Amino acid sequence: MEAVHFGAGNIGRGFIGLLLHQAAYHTTFVDVNEEVIKEINTEKQYNVVLAAEESESLTVKNISGIHSIQDPGRVVQAIVQADIITTAVGPNVLPIIAELIAKGLKERAKTNNQPLNIIACENMVGGTSFLKEKVYDHLTQDEKTIFDNLFGFPDAAVDRIVPNQKHDNLLQVSVEPYYEWVVEEPALKGTKPEINGITFVRDLTPYIERKLFTVNSGHAAVAYIGHPMGYHTITEAINDKKVQETIKGALHESGEALIQTYSFNREEHQAYIEKIIGRFMNPYISDEIIRVARGPIRKLGAKERLIRPASMYMDVTGKAPTYLAKTIAAALKFTNEQDEEAVKLQKMIAEQGVRETLKEVSGLEEGHPLLEVILKAYNER
Repeated sequence: MEAVHFGAGNIGRGFIGLLLHQAAYHTTFVDVNEEVIKEINTEKQYNVVLAAEESESLTVKNISGIHSIQDPGRVVQAIVQADIITTAVGPNVLPIIAELIAKGLKERAKTNNQPLNIIACENMVGGTSFLKEKVYDHLTQDEKTIFDNLFGFPDAAVDRIVPNQKHDNLLQVSVEPYYEWVVEEPALKGTKPEINGITFVRDLTPYIERKLFTVNSGHAAVAYIGHPMGYHTITEAINDKKVQETIKGALHESGEALIQTYSFNREEHQAYIEKIIGRFMNPYISDEIIRVARGPIRKLGAKERLIRPASMYMDVTGKAPTYLAKTIAAALKFTNEQDEEAVKLQKMIAEQGVRETLKEVSGLEEGHPLLEVILKAYNER
């Protein structure tokens, strides 16, 4: 079986690539990193280290690589022959790879009428739907009809902490043992992929938001609260009692929003929260705070990990979120000269004030009660 995976970075190799290998796929990695692609084609294997006290090393084989800019024709041919396509490139790169995917699928449709599923494994809500939209921008109306019949674009929720890292071996990657990959079954075309590790569900939204508003909200809380306290890593920050108080409070608020919105079992969700906090405390996967905090404008978006659960909490409880508001206020104050979004955010605040900036980045309209709650928390910091 043939898999084409866009993105040969740490997440692509350490998470999706590992599961594809374990499911007996030959995986063709597509990337623009010439050094990584060359190493994949030279070594033809790499190790994934499960970062824990009892460390385990797994070897991924049966792989090859294609540089998408230098050899787009080979990427097209790989798509023609593929049994599955996956991505782990980051939300901002999906529009960039969409044209090449569209070319490959067009060529495939000429000679291969076997259904094919394309799954974006990105840290965002509706990643595959977004990719599909960008792919369809390159199609005629007739081509869209053909694609609708042949190609599935199921959304997915993915969760595995892969910290920033360096190894003597370029391809080796360390990941946490825990992972979750949930895929929207109704959007699949043809036979369901037999990949051990995927959970197929009828409705993906509760699982996406559970992950986003627990793992990502919690990670953000540790980073944005810990950064001005002088901490450099997630492990350092989360061992601070004040940071622990904030993350536990924020995840209680987001948890209440999830429980009341999607009818999650309260005891099971509390156990999920405790597991997530335990993962953050794992010293073997500690990440840099500035990396977790980067991109504050995107992370303050209307459907993202901070604004959305805070708004949901107000809707279902009628109460003001205390700890999520503190985290949002801290995100608004986040500074990092190497982060374009952080620089832009502070420039917006300096030029138009925090109220107008918050409305612009979060989508909150004037008069929304959450707006005043956040501004109060901002002024108290």
